[in-house]
Amino acid sequence: MQKFKVTFLPDNLTVEAEKDKTILSAAISAGININSNCGGDGICGRCKVIVNEGQVSSQPNGIITPQERKNNVYLACLTTVHSDLKVLIPDSSRINFDKLTPEELEERLSGLYSKAEDIQPVKEKFEDKVFTHSPFATKIYLELPEPTLNDSISDLERLYRALRQYGEFPAIATGLFNIRQLGELLRDYDWKVTVTLGRRNETVEIVLIEPGDTTANNYGLCFDIGTTTISGQLVDLNSKKILGTKATYNQQAAFGSDVITRIVYAAKTDGLEKLHNAVTDTMNQIIKDLVSEHRIDLNSVNCVVCSGNTTMIHLLLSMDPSHIRRQPYVPTANFIPVLRAAEAGININPRGLLNCVPGVSSYVGGDTTAGVLSSRLYQKEEACILIDIGTNGEIVLGNKDFLVACAASAGPAFEGSGVSSGMRASSGAIQKVNIDKKDFSVKYSTIQDAAPRGICGSGYIDLLSEMLDAGIIDKAGKIKVEGKRIRQGENGKEFVVCFKEEANSESDILINEADIENLKRSKGAIYSATAILVRHLALDFSSVSKIFIAGGFGTYLDIEKAIRIGLLPDLERSKFVFIGNSSLAGSRQILLSAQARDMADALAQKITYFELSVDPGYMDEYSQSLFFPHTDLTRFPTVRA
Repeated sequence: MQKFKVTFLPDNLTVEAEKDKTILSAAISAGININSNCGGDGICGRCKVIVNEGQVSSQPNGIITPQERKNNVYLACLTTVHSDLKVLIPDSSRINFDKLTPEELEERLSGLYSKAEDIQPVKEKFEDKVFTHSPFATKIYLELPEPTLNDSISDLERLYRALRQYGEFPAIATGLFNIRQLGELLRDYDWKVTVTLGRRNETVEIVLIEPGDTTANNYGLCFDIGTTTISGQLVDLNSKKILGTKATYNQQAAFGSDVITRIVYAAKTDGLEKLHNAVTDTMNQIIKDLVSEHRIDLNSVNCVVCSGNTTMIHLLLSMDPSHIRRQPYVPTANFIPVLRAAEAGININPRGLLNCVPGVSSYVGGDTTAGVLSSRLYQKEEACILIDIGTNGEIVLGNKDFLVACAASAGPAFEGSGVSSGMRASSGAIQKVNIDKKDFSVKYSTIQDAAPRGICGSGYIDLLSEMLDAGIIDKAGKIKVEGKRIRQGENGKEFVVCFKEEANSESDILINEADIENLKRSKGAIYSATAILVRHLALDFSSVSKIFIAGGFGTYLDIEKAIRIGLLPDLERSKFVFIGNSSLAGSRQILLSAQARDMADALAQKITYFELSVDPGYMDEYSQSLFFPHTDLTRFPTVRA
C-alpha cells in the first residue's frame, strides 16, 4: 500500500498517509485539530488548507471560490493525498481552545485545569455479559466479486449486496463522500475493502470505507461528563477490552461550580460557546492522552458514547439550556438522535458517530439512565435505591415494576472542588484518616501511597467522622477545641491534617469551618432527598433491599463513617453495594451492545421524575439533616448507641 509524507505548516509536523487518505485524516493522525463541524461531508467549509507542494485529488464543491482554487486552497475533508505534501493550515481553520481572555489564561496557568490523570481501577460489580456484543461501530472486511457482463450492478449496489450477505441489516445508507471515492478505491485495491458500519437511529450507516483489511483497528470511547469531573475510557470494540481510563476536572468549573450558574452564564454573550468549548477541550485532551499512550491512530476511533446530566449534554451540543431552570423546566431534548462526533467538536475519525445516553428530565439526565442500566436496578424483585453522589446528586428508587428518580443539588465538595484542600480521587489524595482522641495526631493513607497532595471525597467523610468522634467538632460542625493542629484562619477555625513539610504541597493540607459547612450541606442534600423519595412512595428504609452507591470515590468510602456523619441511612451494612462510576459503566455497555442501547432508551421512558421542591416536608427534612448525623437520632440508632 503506497504511503506518502505529509508535512503540516507552520507546525512542521510530518506524518505518513496512505494514498487516497484525506488531508483531514492525516491532520488528525498528526494531532492537529482542524475545524470540521460537518464531519467531513464538505458542507461547512471550515477546513480550508493551502497545499504548498505536492499532488492531490479534490472532489468538486461550491465552497472553494475560483480565486481560492488558483491559490491552491482546498477543503481538507474532500482532498486526498497523491504524493508527498506540504500543507499550510491557517488559523481560521484550526480549533484553538487556547484563545482565552487574560483572566481565563491566568486561571489555566495557575493550575485550575489539571492534566487528565489515570483514575483508580474500580472492581466492577456488574459486567457487560448481560448484553450481546454488538458494538456501536463494527468493521467488516469484504472481498467483492469483480463486475462482469453477467453481473453488472453498480459499485454501491455491489457493496450493499455483500453487506446483506454478511448479515441482516435494516436500511443501509452512506454519504456522498464515500460514494464519490468508491469506484476508484475498489479498483485500486483489488475489490478488497473494510467497511465501518455505525447504527444511526433506525439506519445502519457506512461510516468509512478503507482499502484492505483494517478490522483489527476498531476503537470507541465512552465518557461520563460530570459537572465537576469528566471521565473517559478507550475501548477495543472487537475484544471489549478497556485500554485506558482517565479523568480530569471539567474546565467549565471556571464559569460556575453547579449547573444553575452555568445555565446563567450560557445566556451571556458568547457564554454558550465558551461553555461548549470548555467541555470539548477537556474531552479532547483525554482522547489525545489515551490514543497517544496506546499508540492508536485517531482515525481508528469510530464512535463515542456520552452520558451526563441534562445540562451537561446541552452544553456539549451547544443547545440552549435556559429553559431547564425556568418553569415548567423543559429541556430542549432528552432523546438526542445519533450525530457525527465532529458536529459536537469531538476529535475522532471525522465521520465517527456520537451517541448521547437519553435523559429523563431537566434534572435527571443520561448519567442516571446509564447508572440504572449498569446497576441492573430495573431487574430487581425488591425495592432498591441507587445513589449517585456527585455535584448534581441523583437518587433512583425502584425495581422491575417501577423506577422513580429525584435530583439533589449536592454541590462539588465531595468531588474535591470548593473546599480548601480538595482534589479528585487520584494519586496522592488522602482517602483514609484516623485521629488520636488524646493528642489529635493524625494518621492517613493516600491513593497509590503517594505523597499527600490533598483530600478526596472519601477522605473528607473519614475526616469529619474522626473529628466528631474525637470531639474536635460538634454536631453543628464548629471546631470546639484547641491544639497545635488547630488555628484561626480566614474562613473560621481550621484543623491541619498534614503539614506542608510532609506533603507534596506548598501549603498545609487542612479543613476549615467553611469547608465543613459546604460538606455538611452536600451530605444533607443527599440524605434528605433519599429520605423524602422513600417517604413519597409510602416506604421506609427498612423495606429497601439494597442501596447501590455510585460515584468517583465509592471504592474508598467507609460505610460506617458515612453513616456516622449522616450521609447514608443507618441500615444493615450488607445492604450497601459499591458500584463505582455507574454512569461510565453504563456508557461502556451502550458502546458495546445494541441491546444495551435499546434498553437505555426504554429505561429513560420508564423512569418517573419526582420534583423534591413540591413536597411540603422537604425543607424541614433538609434543615434537620444539616447536623451530624441528624437532629433526629432515632434514625441513626447505631450512632446514638
